Amino acid sequence: MQIKIFRTFSVIAILFSSFFIETAFPQQAASPSTSSDLDNVRHALSSTKRFEQAAISPDGENVAWVENVGGGNTAIFVAPTKETSEPAKRITAAGSGNAAEGNVAWSPDGKRLAFLSDAAKSGQSQLYVSDLTDAPSKKLTSVTGFLDLPGWSPDGKTIAILFTENATRAAGPLVAETPQTGEIKESVTEQRLTLVDAGNGELRHISPTDMYVYEYDWSPDSQRFVVTAAPGNGDNNWYIAQLYAIDASGGPMKSIYKAPFQMGNPVWSPDEKTVGFIGGLMSDEPSVGGDVFVIDEQSSKARNLTPGMKGSASWLAWRQDGTLIFGEFVEGDAAIATADLKGGSPKILWRGAEELRALGWGTNISLARDGKSSAVVRESYTHPPEVWAGPIGEWKQITHRNSDVKPMWGEARSVKWKSDGFDVQGWLLAPANVDPAQKYPMVVQVHGGPGAAVQSHWLGAFDFAAPLLANGYFVLEPNPRGSFGQGEAFTRANVKDFGYGDFRDILAGVDEAIRVAPIDPHRLGLTGWSYGGFMTMWGVTQTNRFKAAMAGAGIADWQSYYGENLIDQWMIPFFGASVYDDPAVYAKSSPITYIKKVKTPTLIQVGDSDGECPSPQSYEFWHALKALGVETQLVVYEHEGHVFASPEHRREVVERTVKWFDAHLK
Repeated sequence: MQIKIFRTFSVIAILFSSFFIETAFPQQAASPSTSSDLDNVRHALSSTKRFEQAAISPDGENVAWVENVGGGNTAIFVAPTKETSEPAKRITAAGSGNAAEGNVAWSPDGKRLAFLSDAAKSGQSQLYVSDLTDAPSKKLTSVTGFLDLPGWSPDGKTIAILFTENATRAAGPLVAETPQTGEIKESVTEQRLTLVDAGNGELRHISPTDMYVYEYDWSPDSQRFVVTAAPGNGDNNWYIAQLYAIDASGGPMKSIYKAPFQMGNPVWSPDEKTVGFIGGLMSDEPSVGGDVFVIDEQSSKARNLTPGMKGSASWLAWRQDGTLIFGEFVEGDAAIATADLKGGSPKILWRGAEELRALGWGTNISLARDGKSSAVVRESYTHPPEVWAGPIGEWKQITHRNSDVKPMWGEARSVKWKSDGFDVQGWLLAPANVDPAQKYPMVVQVHGGPGAAVQSHWLGAFDFAAPLLANGYFVLEPNPRGSFGQGEAFTRANVKDFGYGDFRDILAGVDEAIRVAPIDPHRLGLTGWSYGGFMTMWGVTQTNRFKAAMAGAGIADWQSYYGENLIDQWMIPFFGASVYDDPAVYAKSSPITYIKKVKTPTLIQVGDSDGECPSPQSYEFWHALKALGVETQLVVYEHEGHVFASPEHRREVVERTVKWFDAHLK
């Protein structure tokens, strides 16, 4: 039995296909947007029901899902996978009230459901178990700290969980960092693998205090775990995590494999002789992408099952017949495939232009014991999210929460072009009611990472794309070299080359968009967040082709950034050395090196507690533009990390961005 462990971060993405669709929000190419216009767009998109998780029972008979119900609350529902007239049953610890409830996990017999809820105290989750009847859910823990990702032992007696005792915030580098004063020391957290007795709630830590555990999988006999873990700072050291085994009784951790690359998703084979995992070049926790590897626990050599694969695996599981199944990015599509343990080419079972996920980030499904039935949340640019279940590729729709929701944009399509010998793909999304006799402005939105990929997905209330489209813009979402989706060679193609080849890919994509759509080449904008923010800062130092830009949480100077950010471990695989050993390679890709070339009006936005792309990087770029007489604005948001938590702040980021482009491109 494999329990796939994901972190439940919010991940921002964008764009895909269909043909022209009527909308209640016709494009308004002639006039800038107003706050009222943006409010209308947000209201329409925020009415979309969102799902955080879908989980199929081991016998494939039922599916549980976690649904956003507003006000920061989430609710758990369970329904049969077969057609029935019975309504879905809500599983809760909140009684008649609301709470943040989720992270569901089925017991091996499919008769109980473990989940997390803050019903007892807002903001403090505890572990509960429901027997799926009308009886109250049983509260198993009374702890202080951060709990994450429960998983039942195969014998059904114990629930494993990741626990950071007395944590003041959620785990991971995307949330707002806690300010430090006085003598500054490296922040060290201890996310430990912890076991909870499913009967009496007795809790015991089994991983050492000096190790931060990121992911785990139970052994089939319930006696051991395989984990990814690293000592020290948990936010930083995901990039150097290793594979370990540890007994369920506790004790020392045994090192299985130290990889020369990043790794994730460890899973134990049914015969307990082999561990599978995903390995590759990865820039962000929890953004997993790479090849599929296996290693015998007694061996120190890992074997790549997918060398040369034109895709990037992002999720992995064993089936009971001893075969491996995985989810992947293929260009901008999602796919489910199997890996040949004898070394043959992977076999794609299903591929589609959509996002496909059961939990967390990347392409993944919730798999039943038979290795065929699954549950998943599906969405695309043309279809809002819903829960589906059934055989892989033959899913039946379970929920109909968004049956009345329609796209507010026009045609969205996958576009492909050549750049320096590479095949590059991206998504071009059009406003509604395009008049081919007119020319429209276009904004290029570059994804973060760089280890990530844009797939077809339903736009969110806080995406830049939705209000831009409603206001008469085209939006281009490229997947340049460095992205997932075309294999490890493509992902590694921007190593020691940030801003050069990948930016040429983007400019070639702009040319292709102008060739295939009625886009005004004199009204182009550039934007992005994180690595996309860096690419925006970089882009305006390399060309005056863009008439306006918005850099979100960008990086102006890789040299100073190395000493300011809290996740510097990610940088060495991309730059080849630390900044102290090779400062020139960092300066070569720094926008600040070429700052005197900038003429483009640039808006800059960032959170004041961002540990991934600290606000001094934005100050540095803004200060230089201001000194050089380039039109610019800097907005710093209080107590926000890399991913903003406040709906008001997210709303303001979008509103400022759209108004900035309206002022310069309309």
